[in-house]
Amino acid sequence: MTETNNVGRADAELLALRERNSCLEAELQETRDTADRRFIQSELKGEALRRGIIDLDGLKLVDPQGLKIGAAGDVQGVEAVVTKLQKDKPWLFSPGNSSSLAGVPASVPSGNKQAIDMSLAEWRAARADLLRRK
Repeated sequence: MTETNNVGRADAELLALRERNSCLEAELQETRDTADRRFIQSELKGEALRRGIIDLDGLKLVDPQGLKIGAAGDVQGVEAVVTKLQKDKPWLFSPGNSSSLAGVPASVPSGNKQAIDMSLAEWRAARADLLRRK
């Protein structure tokens, strides 16, 4: 009789462990889904900020269901989604800044020649010119 009690108790413990295991697996899957959603949202924010979005609340208009995390750990389709949002709702993004397209001005040496680079005759002429200006 004690043997049947032990078997019954072991079956009950096994059933309780299986139930706990299924609860933990469900909780783990929920945590993974939450982490994936947050990762996708952060990638959307990053791309939108790179494109010059004015208000991040505009990202609430985006349906992230089509975005998936690839095998390499990157979110696929973010660029296309932000491009479509930028095309459909251009007021959410700042206009392009034309000053950012200008390059750095070329370095032009000054018109003045250094005394060390002058010959003795050039130096005397420049010195005389400076003394005349005073």
